[in-house]
Amino acid sequence: MKFISWNIDSLNAALTGESERALLSKNVLNTIIEYNPEIIAIQETKLSSNGPSKKHLDILKDMFPDYDLAWNSSKEPARKGYAGTMFLYRGILDPLVTYPEIGAPGTMDYEGRIITLEFDDFYLTQVYTPNAGDGLNRLEERQVWDSKYTDYLVELDKKKPVIATGDFNVAHKEIDLAHPNSNRRSPGFTDEERQGFTNLLEKGFIDTFRHIHGDVTGVYSWWAQRARTSKINNSGWRIDYWLVSDRIADKLIKSEMIDSGPRQDHTPILLEIDINI
Repeated sequence: MKFISWNIDSLNAALTGESERALLSKNVLNTIIEYNPEIIAIQETKLSSNGPSKKHLDILKDMFPDYDLAWNSSKEPARKGYAGTMFLYRGILDPLVTYPEIGAPGTMDYEGRIITLEFDDFYLTQVYTPNAGDGLNRLEERQVWDSKYTDYLVELDKKKPVIATGDFNVAHKEIDLAHPNSNRRSPGFTDEERQGFTNLLEKGFIDTFRHIHGDVTGVYSWWAQRARTSKINNSGWRIDYWLVSDRIADKLIKSEMIDSGPRQDHTPILLEIDINI
């Protein structure tokens, strides 16, 4: 089975925009189509609380004619047009779709951050983890989120194996970003966030990229838009992951980044795994 995950940073812009960046985003979507995955996970859709519009649905149906979709958008009391997630999955599949609330602080449970697909033999869940914020003003809430999300995955794992993906908003180790020394207290590389991710893995999960590629360096999934040369110079971070339950590690085939060309921000990530749906 082939799965792809991507933080798209506005589905509307990628589908309907005409800017240079929107065209780059469309190119990435076309690249994803060429991979012909069974399931696509998308984060940071930034759609309204009503989800995709008719125009969005028509464009998606044209681009992905054999796929059904499930979406989870930010709703009151959370900010409008913020965060959000979506799954596109082949129409021949028939997952049970849930939109979990994990008892997260503030408005985090209302920000459309998690969708879970349940199949006969496993769960496939995606997450858009909250950022610790400018000045780390949301770090304490982020730590609570990490603990609650870990508990959620552990509960799933008690029932059947778990495949979890998304933008986890943390570079776990120093080799997961280009400049660790100058980012010690940057959002996504604080000791607290890194420890939260360690705690998650220690509950019985595997970072599939590290499992397959070991301590390879210089491979990232995100390059800052604000720094014009971040991607040219490969000054990136690896903050997007495919995790699996320890007991299905032997089923892994591939876990890698997909080339998104000159587009900065996130790049899609691919998982191939020998598992039945």
